[in-house]
Amino acid sequence: MHPNHITQTGCPPRTAARTALCLGLALSAGSACAQQDISKVNGSITAESGQTVGELQTVNGSIRINSGAVTDDAGTVNGSITVNEKATTGSLETVNGSIRLERDVTVNGSIETVNGSVFVDRGGKVRNNVETVNGAIGLVATQLGGGIQTVNGDITVGIESVVKGGIKIEKSNSWLQNKPKRDPRVIIGPNAVVEGALVFERPVKLYVHKTARIGPVTGATAQTFEGDTAPKE
Repeated sequence: MHPNHITQTGCPPRTAARTALCLGLALSAGSACAQQDISKVNGSITAESGQTVGELQTVNGSIRINSGAVTDDAGTVNGSITVNEKATTGSLETVNGSIRLERDVTVNGSIETVNGSVFVDRGGKVRNNVETVNGAIGLVATQLGGGIQTVNGDITVGIESVVKGGIKIEKSNSWLQNKPKRDPRVIIGPNAVVEGALVFERPVKLYVHKTARIGPVTGATAQTFEGDTAPKE
């Protein structure tokens, strides 16, 4: 897989209308879905602790996957997704909302949002990619099998995280992409690794810890730092 390619999960990334359409089709076919699937148009969905379910799909509502639960893909259009510790999921996708994973969560797919942030806490394992358009991305001691991609958002590859793919920040050229107020900050923290290329199509501020290891950089000049945190602007 190319380090900057974002794996698809049924809907093209960063396309709110197409995402909503995919969800709508899934909901309309609800009678044909497995009994374990949970689909709604309006309302939040919760997978209870220790429960094993199929896909979780809603249009207007949040999704919560409690500790130790096992699910297939989870997606919403207007709402956040929260995954509590030691849960296992398929791909996670929202259009308007944040995605937050607590400790030791396994995602057997990708994480995508258009307008919202993504955070993966210690012990997280994501098989494919993490992608946003307008929102920050943060990883702490996380194993990411793919790459990271955004347009308007800071990126922190925190302490002891490993990104098998690369990092790409695209130039803003769509109505979905907010006009940036400042240049994004990209921080590669202590003992973190980014194996693929770092490609920046717009100005960024890149900070790389002296103990970190990264691939080739295009479009930015890395500033080395020591200590636990990157320099403040």
